[in-house]
Amino acid sequence: MLRATLAFGLMTAGLLCVGAVELRSPASPPTGVRPILVFSKTASFRHDSIPTGIACLKELGAKSSGENAFSVDATEDAAVFTKEGLEKYDAVVFLSTTGDILNDEQQAAFEAWFRSGGGFVGIHAAADTEHTWPWYGNLVGAWFKTHPSPQKATVVVEDKTHASTSMLPERWERFDEWYVYKANPRTKKDAPVHVLATLDETTYDTGGNPMGDHPIAWCHEFDGGRAWYTGGGHTQESYAEPLFRQHLSAGIEWALSGKGARRHPQPVRTPKLDGP
Repeated sequence: MLRATLAFGLMTAGLLCVGAVELRSPASPPTGVRPILVFSKTASFRHDSIPTGIACLKELGAKSSGENAFSVDATEDAAVFTKEGLEKYDAVVFLSTTGDILNDEQQAAFEAWFRSGGGFVGIHAAADTEHTWPWYGNLVGAWFKTHPSPQKATVVVEDKTHASTSMLPERWERFDEWYVYKANPRTKKDAPVHVLATLDETTYDTGGNPMGDHPIAWCHEFDGGRAWYTGGGHTQESYAEPLFRQHLSAGIEWALSGKGARRHPQPVRTPKLDGP
């Protein structure tokens, strides 16, 4: 009887100790996961790389860690662009969207969400979207005009200190479809951007449409939020390139890190190292 009583007491004490450990606050609070929305609706040209791009972004989210670790919801349903639909997201990614994809009410909801501290990421044809919506033109930085045939070109990194370009070589040769923009985003008077990288137009055939100063990736603080854009991402193969994947992941995390960015407590997960 004495042994049984002693065993029961030790077992009870052990359970209490386990409970105490589980309830104890850690020295460093665990990092939450930031929810982002990947939107890929198209109303004109549709890129066959969209499914590959969505899969890539989900993989990058699953491997992200730290203060701006993120998880991905993907949709092509514009009905999510309401106050209630957007409020749970800290950033919205336009992944090769094209054409007129949001109605007036949805545009207003998106503007209000962004002004309250949202993050925006535009990938490739996000610049070929909503050409008659002036606010969006300022948000994305520049609108698509034309492009030559896909080919190799050299990207010149202007800012080696920015998180989304710090891992890139100063001269980065890669294959993609290189957009020519209607205006240079660097010189916009109403919403100038910070250029991260440009194209060396001597390294490829511009198709007779040189820009001279040709930004291809940029970011800016705008209207209460943060916006980041990259012109790459036309091909399916882009989303398997280790450097391009790191460029995307760091761009998303930068967009999430604005002073007004939302903070949503999320379930804790074990961080994984980023990689292809």
